[in-house]
Amino acid sequence: MSLTSGIHSLKEYQEIMNNSAAERPLNGDVEDDDEDDGADLEAWERTYAEDRSWEALQEDESGLLRPIDTTAIQHAQYRRRLRTLAATAATARIQKGLIRYLYIIVDLSKAASETDFRPSRMAVIGKQVEAFIREFFDQNPLSHVGLVTIKDGIAHCLTELGGSPESHIKALMGKLECSGDASLQNALELVLGYLNQIPSYGHREALILYSALSTCDPGDLMETIQKCKKSKIRCSVIGLAAEMFVCKHLCQETGGTYSVALDESHFKELILEHGPPPPAIAEYATANLIKMGFPQRSAEGSVAICTCHEEAKTGEGFTCPKCKVRVCELPTECRICGLTLISSPHLARSYHHLFPIVMFDEVSLSSQNNLSRSLPNTCFGCQQSLLGQGNKPGLSVICPKCKHQFCLDCDIYIHETLHNCPGCESSRHSKSVIA
Repeated sequence: MSLTSGIHSLKEYQEIMNNSAAERPLNGDVEDDDEDDGADLEAWERTYAEDRSWEALQEDESGLLRPIDTTAIQHAQYRRRLRTLAATAATARIQKGLIRYLYIIVDLSKAASETDFRPSRMAVIGKQVEAFIREFFDQNPLSHVGLVTIKDGIAHCLTELGGSPESHIKALMGKLECSGDASLQNALELVLGYLNQIPSYGHREALILYSALSTCDPGDLMETIQKCKKSKIRCSVIGLAAEMFVCKHLCQETGGTYSVALDESHFKELILEHGPPPPAIAEYATANLIKMGFPQRSAEGSVAICTCHEEAKTGEGFTCPKCKVRVCELPTECRICGLTLISSPHLARSYHHLFPIVMFDEVSLSSQNNLSRSLPNTCFGCQQSLLGQGNKPGLSVICPKCKHQFCLDCDIYIHETLHNCPGCESSRHSKSVIA
């Protein structure tokens, strides 16, 4: 009886094992479970888990890490270069607005808390606006910026027009909170009231970073758009969700640009395109004479009340040449006499927008072999090798004046930041020394 019962038990055990094997998930089912677990991750976590960008690095001869496949980077640089070429060709003889009064309108409604941009739209906007403000004042040292936020259907003036990037960034970072709906009309009406007080020589602009797909307005938005057009305010919109007809109509009526960001890197490119001064509208581009003062730096031991912060400071700031009051930083406008206060480097830095450096010529593959015999295989700017894999000539450009060869990184740096050709400057310096 025990043997028989044992046999029955063994059969039962085999049946149980077979049933459990049949119920056990296959490999494909296990992968599906993993995919389900991956679906529980946040969007930015899934991106990093799928990209595994740390595996696409290699160590070069000097021990530094660089991407294995640089084709995408080179193509992105070429696209950026081609856009610059097209913009230069289109605006070669167009007057630029060097003194700009720009209001940045930031949508902080509940739509800005969406996580399609990692970690959220609001965080990406804050990061890119900070970079844009610094770039804006570097490109436009004589201009002014103000910040306006939209939340709960109300537009709030975060900072007034001013030339201090740190004050704008500090004010924005302290107010990054999302709530309620967005009201495009309230924001435009608020900006309209401030920009109507700007003198005629200033170029009035509004850059709207819009996250919502609707606008909750108290009145007719089309009438407000016509007011902006009549007041010569150039409105541009960068959308973070999808294209909206009313935003496109606003940009078309006021002469601005409208675009929708695909991801964070695209959004960065779009917002930085508003850094250089845009072409002035033909009927608004009138010549004006502007009074400007060049203040002197205050002595180290002097004590005076600063008109910017209305407090006593020792040895910091500048003295207005007209009314002799103290200001903290330049450029600014004197609150007592209204004189525009700048320094000579600010005026010189605005000069390159009127006379930009010529674009470098691309080196074709057919001419690279001939040029390699007459020119060194290193970039004149960074002294890095221009040879690619297999000691083949890489992508490079040549200055049409001095005939020096540069890599793509130096080409972008020279045209967007330096605004001077090192080869032309070195040859000019050598001629002056010989003379």
